[in-house]
Amino acid sequence: MLRLLQLMRVMAPPITALRLAAERGVSVRSIYRDIELLRLSGARIEGERGYGYRLIEDYALPPQTFDRLEIEAIAVGLGEVRQMGDPDLARAAEAVLAKVAATLPDDREQQLLHSISHVYRPDGRYGPHPQLQAIRQACWDEHEIEIGYQDQAGSFTQRLIRPLAIMYSDRVMTVLAWCCLRNDFRMFRVDRIGTMSRTGTSFRPRRASLLRDYLAKLTEQ
Repeated sequence: MLRLLQLMRVMAPPITALRLAAERGVSVRSIYRDIELLRLSGARIEGERGYGYRLIEDYALPPQTFDRLEIEAIAVGLGEVRQMGDPDLARAAEAVLAKVAATLPDDREQQLLHSISHVYRPDGRYGPHPQLQAIRQACWDEHEIEIGYQDQAGSFTQRLIRPLAIMYSDRVMTVLAWCCLRNDFRMFRVDRIGTMSRTGTSFRPRRASLLRDYLAKLTEQ
């Protein structure tokens, strides 16, 4: 049962019983039975047979089960976010650190707050951008946006896009999107976005499937 929970933590949703059965080497019927037992034990698992499952709340993974290396990973990850130069995410990282620390036993809390792993960057990797929070909100809301964009040659165009995700690469932030003008996937550098407005048109619930297809395409390339 614990191995099944671990699979559901790490597999990308929706998680079908067929995938779980193949990973565990058991029958699909056994997966159905075990998921019902996990639900009865307190795990919140959404979904049903034929559609796939998603682990929402995991009764078996309280924060105090973090081992020392996992705590170091948390410290490094949050340290990197604080150093990126995105003010909103930096504040969020500070809040997450405080919340996680508050749930840990005293010895684990001290390990987190005084970890041996640190991130130092003299300059933020990405500068602040006036439209970044609005773009992030449009991704969350799954709303189309219209942007004024400057391409590599310096020409300005208006683009209607469906924003899917914000990608942090080496020193550039890009918006992964479906471009309605080109009718294809495109990347737009955040620092080249001049204006942005919401159209009021929703593309929910297509963001997850579009992003999955785009990432698969990038992997192939």
